[in-house]
Amino acid sequence: MLEAVQIRAQTYFEEAPPAHDWHHVERVDALASRLISDHPESGSIDETVVTLAVALHDIGREREDRGEIDDHASWGATEAGRILESHDVSSDTVEHVEQCIRAHRYSNAIEPETLEAEIVSDADNLDALGAVGVARVFAHGGTLEEAMHDPAVPVAEDETVSGKTQYNHLHKKILDLPERMYTDVGRELATERAQFVRTFLEQFDAERAGER
Repeated sequence: MLEAVQIRAQTYFEEAPPAHDWHHVERVDALASRLISDHPESGSIDETVVTLAVALHDIGREREDRGEIDDHASWGATEAGRILESHDVSSDTVEHVEQCIRAHRYSNAIEPETLEAEIVSDADNLDALGAVGVARVFAHGGTLEEAMHDPAVPVAEDETVSGKTQYNHLHKKILDLPERMYTDVGRELATERAQFVRTFLEQFDAERAGER
């Protein structure tokens, strides 16, 4: 069943841009496995729920990017429910997977209700940090044809939530992610990855000023 759902989920990513393609899902899956194995309550975690939620958490992302839906997490949860029901997954598992998907989105004011949902959220946020996270930010900006950096829009004067440029986005959203982690191991990994982002930004600033 797990493999069948993953194969079905992959069809939603056939034209996905690099920042949210199927490779992102694979990285989140690997991170979720790490979080589960290092969690003190790993024996009580329903790994099936986590695996299914990870596979399906971004199936609506491309639709949102195209402007067809407003919230890929809400739409994705509903669509995931249909997919899982077609594979005769129990109603209890479907309900838990749907909650994981609804709660994973950064900008949604939906808190995870289960440890599984916390794992999915942490794993997804971790992929937005570190070297991969930096690469994804600029890849996404390129897809949207947004400015990489604009000295006329300094971070301190940027009143948008996510940042008008990708440089600002790193400051305003990405570096905030460690504070949004739910698990201790996730928080530890996020702190390490955030330090890489700060180092990158320091190098970026120095190069932009012609100092390095």
